[in-house]
Amino acid sequence: MYIILTYDVEVKRVSKVRKCLKKYLTWTQNSVFEGEITEGKLHKCLSEIEKMVSKKEDSIYIYKINTPKFIKKEIIGKTKNFDEMFL
Repeated sequence: MYIILTYDVEVKRVSKVRKCLKKYLTWTQNSVFEGEITEGKLHKCLSEIEKMVSKKEDSIYIYKINTPKFIKKEIIGKTKNFDEMFL
């Protein structure tokens, strides 16, 4: 499945959450990750995240897309250069 995951967490937890998500998905924008992931890996990822965040202060939104071929992404403005991000 393809997912888009967004998060809004307290500043003190941002680095830990981002580091965890980078193991499973592609960082596309501040507080936004996306990519193909299996149900099992998504469950593992979310289990790790739940241990880091506060359900009273933070929020994680997961948009699940079963057929990503119907997604049309338009970008206005600067796009991230993924090669530079991982070098």
